[in-house]
Amino acid sequence: MSASWKRNTALFLGSQALSLLGSSLVQYALLWHVTLQTRSSVMMTLYIVAGFLPTFLLSPFAGVWADRYDRRKLIVLADAAIALVTLALAVTFTLRGTELWLFFLAAALRSVGAAVQQPAVGALLPQLVPEDQLMRVNGIQGTLLSINMLGAPALAGFLMSVAPLQVLFFIDVSTATLAIALVMFFVRVEARPREPAQEGTSQLKEIRDGFRYIRGHEHLVPFFSYLGCILILITPAAFLTPLQTARSFGDEVWRLTAIEMVFSVGMLLGGAGLAAWGGFSSRMRTMLASNLIMGACTVALGLVPYFGVYLAFMGLFGVALPLYNTPAMVMLQERVEPAYLGRVISVMTMLSTALMPLAMLLYGPLAEVVSIERILQGTGVLVCILGLVTPLHRRLMSFGEPKRAPVEPQELAG
Repeated sequence: MSASWKRNTALFLGSQALSLLGSSLVQYALLWHVTLQTRSSVMMTLYIVAGFLPTFLLSPFAGVWADRYDRRKLIVLADAAIALVTLALAVTFTLRGTELWLFFLAAALRSVGAAVQQPAVGALLPQLVPEDQLMRVNGIQGTLLSINMLGAPALAGFLMSVAPLQVLFFIDVSTATLAIALVMFFVRVEARPREPAQEGTSQLKEIRDGFRYIRGHEHLVPFFSYLGCILILITPAAFLTPLQTARSFGDEVWRLTAIEMVFSVGMLLGGAGLAAWGGFSSRMRTMLASNLIMGACTVALGLVPYFGVYLAFMGLFGVALPLYNTPAMVMLQERVEPAYLGRVISVMTMLSTALMPLAMLLYGPLAEVVSIERILQGTGVLVCILGLVTPLHRRLMSFGEPKRAPVEPQELAG
């Protein structure tokens, strides 16, 4: 590991935070416009599906590319593609106006770049960071994400009130351009030797090998099953709370901004605390603590009648989130062989991008006939039950124990 890893890591994390700022402005603007113009959970669900389906379909190939090719160049290419699409959409919005179908097109096209970028970023960090610093660096990355989530809603709300929507698109293009320059000219990554098994191998075979690796690894199937259960159960808290706020408390933009900002403040505090603390020695116990807090907060969001108290629980939910997603990524970075890391992370990307939107196919229509408060209460109780019974699964809990020796998969078949 190069002695300059701290400088490299700081520049890389800074470039990603800069790129994410522009992307977040666009994402908030599009989602809020659909929410406020339609006030329909069905339209929100369609928008969410448009934003996840390309990522889901492309992720297996993106994982192969992250294992085959230079991950730094993949990140740059993904950023550049998103910037070009965003620029084209800005011009289209200027000429044609903000027609609703363009919002769905924007979500779909931008998710293609995200599919390539996410596994490459997750797999690149272990090349930059010593293994014993992965939890803290991932915690710092989560803190930067939280800072972005804190500032972006306020900035998006302000810009939406004083400027045409396409101005946010042009800002995104500018931040992406600066991020690309930082990664291309200042971040140095040691070249990875290409795995001999990859030579002359088709991408479809490498995708199959990645899934065989997961099936043959004694910890990964129960781990991904646990992640999937949580993702499905917290979907209402993630996607229905803006609609709940508009229906129950008022549809002013400042309210939508407020719930995003307090959630981001919570994530900022949680990420900073995790970066300083490092979590429990067992990564899984850190995730379970988050699991229980998120479940309790979900129930509370379905019960409290006052917006100020609602915001407090939203903030606490934000505190818990880094305690869930940071250890999850670190466990993969620590325990998965480098040759398979991109493909394994791409599976986690598929879960995170697909399960929640697919769950919205149930929750969205359900929210038209059942109050969102009832849905939050029910799913929150189930999240708490999941957190209480998971410690009984010894194999899953052992996956989060401090690393003593590499966890070897069983022999791949075929």
